[in-house]
Amino acid sequence: MAMDVNQPIFVISVAAELADMHPQTLRQYDRLGIVSPSRAPGKSRRYSQKDVDKLREVQRLSQSGVSLEGIKRIMELENQVAALQFKVAELTEELSRRRSPLEARIFAAGAGGDVVSLARGQRPRPRSQAVVVWRPRPGDKQR
Repeated sequence: MAMDVNQPIFVISVAAELADMHPQTLRQYDRLGIVSPSRAPGKSRRYSQKDVDKLREVQRLSQSGVSLEGIKRIMELENQVAALQFKVAELTEELSRRRSPLEARIFAAGAGGDVVSLARGQRPRPRSQAVVVWRPRPGDKQR
């Protein structure tokens, strides 16, 4: 049976030992929002394997000379990249399911403001090339 890396199972002392850090360092990282563990019902911190891996990465970056603010920003950007990669995968999957000719059509605003259906790669005609038809309304004078 495989262990769930997101399951918060380690108390702070065990997580600190696994990450080769002092427990007070983990508390500081939690206060700064660098690595925020889950909380048990008694308000004690519970770290997952994923949190321990993050702590090791923080330690590696810190030893490379990156400041704590820099580390926090790097981790935020990594989270954004992961979320965007997930969204791209979702959209790619959805797009592959939508490959029917009806759904491949594009809609745009025509020269008169109406909605027109276009084939993929086709553009609406520019207003200068549009055919404008004048129709008198009741009560209009003839031009």
